[in-house]
Amino acid sequence: MDTNSNSKNNIGVLLISHGSRLPYGEDVINKIAEIYREKTDYPVIVSYMNMSKPTIPTAINQLAESGVEKIIAIPVFLAHGVHTTQDIPNILGIDNGHDLKEQSSTGNEHHHGHGHSHHEEETEEISFKGEIIYTEPLGADRRIADIIEDRVNDAL
Repeated sequence: MDTNSNSKNNIGVLLISHGSRLPYGEDVINKIAEIYREKTDYPVIVSYMNMSKPTIPTAINQLAESGVEKIIAIPVFLAHGVHTTQDIPNILGIDNGHDLKEQSSTGNEHHHGHGHSHHEEETEEISFKGEIIYTEPLGADRRIADIIEDRVNDAL
């Protein structure tokens, strides 16, 4: 890796996934994190916005405790949606120019159109005082098309 030791020690990577009641999603994101850790010297932590642990605030605080001053937060989603434009920025405390929060009358839940609600389980406050850089989701990338090509070839 071609980064100087000063920047390696000051930067952490936060991979953000949705979370699930089923273990398969966690298995996949943890494997992605493991593969990425082999390519980098940055500390890498997986976090979940809902249902799984660690939560985003917990993971940010873990990175803060390791001494990082800047966190690169990556939503491991294919495309933008309510989660990447509203829910996650809200949890991160980032105003990304979108309407960040639509609270219910109780103020405890965020409802949107795909059949479930996100209970605000985030009781832990983020104690990190450094910079958080929130990236785009994975998006339409040729490397994803290569994976699709591999799946098609494997199926033949």
